[in-house]
Amino acid sequence: MSFDDLLLELQGQKTIQKDPNHISLEELFNESFMKEYSNSKSFAEFLEKGNFQVRVQEDVANIPDELFDRHVARDTNFADWKSMLDKATLEYGSK
Repeated sequence: MSFDDLLLELQGQKTIQKDPNHISLEELFNESFMKEYSNSKSFAEFLEKGNFQVRVQEDVANIPDELFDRHVARDTNFADWKSMLDKATLEYGSK
């Protein structure tokens, strides 16, 4: 089950409606990206390791920057969340 599917199931929703202007975190931080740049196999695993409770994507934005940056620095090859997000966005855009 994908991260987005799990989120939707938790929310009681049945279908994912694709927004062409919105990239899911699962797509952006896909398995290949996470394996290459982190100690986690998936973005969901990465969040679990940090003990972050995420049910919807907006929950990620509500994580205090300092805590998330520390977790990113500890579990990935990046110094902070912005660097990780920028690299994932760049790689996604080059596909």
